[in-house]
Amino acid sequence: MFNGAHVILYSQSAEADRAFLRDQLGLASVDAGEGWLIFKLPPAEIAIHPSDGPSRTELYFMCDDLEAALRRLTAAGASISSPARDQRWGILAEVSLPSGTRLSLYEPRHPVAHDLS
Repeated sequence: MFNGAHVILYSQSAEADRAFLRDQLGLASVDAGEGWLIFKLPPAEIAIHPSDGPSRTELYFMCDDLEAALRRLTAAGASISSPARDQRWGILAEVSLPSGTRLSLYEPRHPVAHDLS
């Protein structure tokens, strides 16, 4: 029924954030016109968590080796806004886009759904 998902990040520094996704994260993209880049994402999965507070959406980039990813990002000039920390479900860190928006990165401990065929 579905052939993909489209994620939107709203930014006050859209061009700088696009450059970060292209140059630091190395995401491939297509130009939708006038330099408006649409990025290819790695395989994805979605989880629904219960909440006692307001509903919200979160985006995490998953890594097989988070420490190696953080070293590569740091070498490329990225700002690590929250260093790797151990969680029950995996290892979590955050990197800041030029706009200040934080992207969560994590190395999961659970089986990953995008490995399903």
